[in-house]
Amino acid sequence: MDPLLRQVGDLLLGAVPTAVIFLLLYFIYSKLVGKPLRRLLDERRERTEGAVRKARADVAAAESKTQEYEQSLREARLAIFKVQELRRQAAQKARAAAVAETRKRAQQQIREARSAIDQDVAEARLHLRAESESMASEIIRTILKPAGVAVAGGQP
Repeated sequence: MDPLLRQVGDLLLGAVPTAVIFLLLYFIYSKLVGKPLRRLLDERRERTEGAVRKARADVAAAESKTQEYEQSLREARLAIFKVQELRRQAAQKARAAAVAETRKRAQQQIREARSAIDQDVAEARLHLRAESESMASEIIRTILKPAGVAVAGGQP
């Protein structure tokens, strides 16, 4: 076992400079490359996460503005519908007033026409009565005259 221990000891003794060089290279790498690389990667991660957070905030702000715009659009449409409804009601009232006025005038014209017709009927009755009396008198005269002529024995 002695030669074996000696060989292991020689190997370990020969590995010490390699281990020292390895540790030295590790510390040099860490100082020169590792820390700046970690710092750069951390900075990139921060920038990326910051950009992602900013993008999410921008998306949220855009969604908020979109909702505000849609709400404003709904309110504008509602206002337009209300104005249209008011105009429609005003037009309907104006139409109803015009129809009522026209009916009133038509009723007045009908009353005036009936009054004129009643007056014409009354005048026609008076005229017919006077004419019928005159005709009756004439008919009686005509009927009685020939009989009176024959009775008087006279001339025609």
